[in-house]
Amino acid sequence: MNLKKYFIRALHRLQKGPGYTYKELLVWYCDNTNTHGPKRIIKEGPKKKLIWFFLTLLFASLVFWQWGILINTYLSYNVTSSLSIGFKTMKFPAVTVCNANPFKYSEVKHLLKELDRLIEVALERILQPTPGNSSENASPPLDLELWHQIPLVLIDEHDKDNPVIVDIFESNQTALGNQTAGGNQTAADNQTAGGNQTTADNQTAADNQTAGGNQTTADNQTAAGNQTACSHQGSDNCTYRNFTSAAQAVTEWYILQSTSILSKVPLQERIRMGYQAEDMILACLYGAEPCNYKNFTQIYHPDHGNCYIFNWGMDEEALNSSNPGAEFGLKLILDISQQDYIPYLSSAAGARLMLHQQKSFPFLKDQGIYAMAGTETSIGVLVDELERMGYPYSDCTMNGSDVPVKNLYSQYNTSYSIQACLRSCFQNDMIEICGCGHYMFPLPERVNYCNNEDNPGWAYCYSALRSSIRHRQICIDSCKETCNDTQYKMTISMADWPSEASEDWIFHILSYERDMSTNVTLDRNGIIKLNIYFQEYNYRTISESAATTIVWLLSSLGGQFGFWMGGSVLCLIEFGEIIIDALWITVINMISWCKGLKQKRVQARYPDAPPTVSELVEAHTNLGFQHEDTDALPRDEVLPPEPGTPPPNYDSLRVQPLDVLGPDSDAE
Repeated sequence: MNLKKYFIRALHRLQKGPGYTYKELLVWYCDNTNTHGPKRIIKEGPKKKLIWFFLTLLFASLVFWQWGILINTYLSYNVTSSLSIGFKTMKFPAVTVCNANPFKYSEVKHLLKELDRLIEVALERILQPTPGNSSENASPPLDLELWHQIPLVLIDEHDKDNPVIVDIFESNQTALGNQTAGGNQTAADNQTAGGNQTTADNQTAADNQTAGGNQTTADNQTAAGNQTACSHQGSDNCTYRNFTSAAQAVTEWYILQSTSILSKVPLQERIRMGYQAEDMILACLYGAEPCNYKNFTQIYHPDHGNCYIFNWGMDEEALNSSNPGAEFGLKLILDISQQDYIPYLSSAAGARLMLHQQKSFPFLKDQGIYAMAGTETSIGVLVDELERMGYPYSDCTMNGSDVPVKNLYSQYNTSYSIQACLRSCFQNDMIEICGCGHYMFPLPERVNYCNNEDNPGWAYCYSALRSSIRHRQICIDSCKETCNDTQYKMTISMADWPSEASEDWIFHILSYERDMSTNVTLDRNGIIKLNIYFQEYNYRTISESAATTIVWLLSSLGGQFGFWMGGSVLCLIEFGEIIIDALWITVINMISWCKGLKQKRVQARYPDAPPTVSELVEAHTNLGFQHEDTDALPRDEVLPPEPGTPPPNYDSLRVQPLDVLGPDSDAE
């Protein structure tokens, strides 16, 4: 009951309002607001009224313009970077060491035998392109199946106007030479190697043969070698890679072919063919504590074979460094056995190493460094900690759970990184498009690596996907940076080790400790010494903070409003009040309009005048009373209307008890 009375009272107050018209409301607002300007509009003369109206409108527009700029700046979510320097005991980084050569040549020679013979003959043809000058005529016939799958051709540019494309093998060279000679009579920009058709016609291999040859325009005439991959045998849908040096072409071609061969070898067999920890790690010392190969965790890396990680933090707590300086770091002596390198697969000799966070996968091909054989390499480490703000200030991720790409490196139980995401994205695209996975990246379940036998067109598909800007951009857009990251800045110095005066006794001791032999089995070409340590305990933290906050936004909005119009928050409340009043006047006008429309409709249904009170009373008390039907009388005999009394205003006669009327009611 009290709620009903309160509602009725509030309704009466709203009906009264500051005015019943928009003009009255506007005049009331201008006369009562605390904002400068509107009050002068209604109190000044005509000329000043016009001036103040213009100034008020101008400054109000400036306020709204400045507000728009400030709100847009706030919604852009800009950040500021701050650099701070701290001092604390830090965790020693995880150290990954690998051999630059992934496998021992003595272990994989039987797998690469045919490929090595093929590349040896190809090198002879490159150095002696004239037919009949090679020395392989007395050797067993070559298996050209690998060659036809991904051909390699030579471009002879002694005559710049008419370059000749020569197939390296003599069996196809004569036909290619004849067709090329005939085809090269045209302009340089329209040159097409006739060897494309000849190689396809001369192929004798089985299902996995692909179209060979080369199609070269004037733009590619500087190339010394060309690698070709086609989608299937005899297809014109081919991709070409040009190289300015035959050394580059041969190396890339050998890596691509060996990838197909090694992808069919089981993982455990590949691990066995790599360098074992007890043979590679000759000595280890961390601070004052001795260590050995058992303190390293072994992982298989497709580029470098067996790699070994110190202080990875998977099974044990990460080690802390007690003090900065070389005496408190990690010291290693490695044997890379350079004499057992694969000659055409690894052209660089040394150890590949990388410093990274605990429980993160080492991407040595992108972030690793080389340590040269026969040297002592000292690496001083400085630490940078990066702290990025998350959404909406940046599109970083804490643990990769909100990244739409399936992380294939999670099988190593490692943390998320953008390198892992990009490689996983590429591998997922390759599996979806090519039907198989690349040897250099992890595989999901129930998927096999690509090889020439099961997937004849995989090299073409891989090359096309790798050069696709669209797929690359999709992966970049899908992957996110980590919000927190630690980077290790390295200062590297090297010196010859061991010296000529000490190499004899050092090699004797190391050979005896490894092989239990008094003979020297080590030499300068295979020995590397590493010193890894913190230069100092000062670390830098690069952190992001919001450039604009809600406090900054409110203060800026208030400052602009106060500067241009002398307003405050109360002025905004007054403006909100007038808006509510205007809406309420609109509602009242709409209700009145609806009532008037309803009355017009009723009058349209009953065009006659309403009955008088006397007629209504007579009809109620005298049952024999009937209204005269004016339509039954003749037109000229219609009676004049009887005078009537208007009905009383019953609302004015309403009587209510005194206890119902409140002190604030209208009855007062």
